[in-house]
Amino acid sequence: MEYVYGALLLNAAGKPIDEKGLTQVMTAAGVSPDGARVKALLASLEGVNLSEVLAKAETFAAPAAAPAHSDKKEEKGGKKEEEKKEEKGVTEEEAAEGLSALFG
Repeated sequence: MEYVYGALLLNAAGKPIDEKGLTQVMTAAGVSPDGARVKALLASLEGVNLSEVLAKAETFAAPAAAPAHSDKKEEKGGKKEEEKKEEKGVTEEEAAEGLSALFG
């Protein structure tokens, strides 16, 4: 996971995500980088625009808290009515779409 964080840090800094940069970030963080993991991550990120992926992921971030559901019945004109509210949320599959692009 720290390798992904390193790639995200390089992206946020506007630096190229390459073997040298990722190795330097890992070393600076106090992690002894594994060359195979660095190469595997770089291979999976090949052709991926992280800025676009992150922009899409923001739309799938934690949905706004739904209003508290009330089971109380209201009286209007002598009749009891129950309000039904539909919750609109993002499914797990939709949320995972943004992440799948990150890993190929």
